[in-house]
Amino acid sequence: MFEFIKNIGAKLFSRKEEAPQKIASHIQSDNPGVENIEVQMDQEGNLTLKGEAKDQAALEKAALMAGNVEGVAKVDVSGMKVQEPSNQKVVIYEIQEGDTLWAIAQKFYGNGNMYKKIFEDNKEVIKDPDKIYPGQKIRIVLED
Repeated sequence: MFEFIKNIGAKLFSRKEEAPQKIASHIQSDNPGVENIEVQMDQEGNLTLKGEAKDQAALEKAALMAGNVEGVAKVDVSGMKVQEPSNQKVVIYEIQEGDTLWAIAQKFYGNGNMYKKIFEDNKEVIKDPDKIYPGQKIRIVLED
């Protein structure tokens, strides 16, 4: 289960009835490697994703794409099947006020130049490395 700040993020829908279709289309638009995606949303803004993910990274990216949408509080991915397990160590990081990808790279990798890696690892979630916002969640793939 992934938790999000409900009142921030991309504004994809104006009525809750539209949310499942709009969020499914949003995930498919930059498909991170998921198939047969189904989205359900309750009145509290809790989403359930069902379908198949090619790997753990695809599952996490789909959850982040869905969760970084205004009106979404939680994303349950227990209904997703993962085809290839992963050994990657990943931290789901919530962007803080004043953060930049450079600063986040410095914090996690000890090298601000690694911001490009963070951007590449989150290209479905972050469209512009200069346009991140507090509360947005991204994946940080830790080196072994």
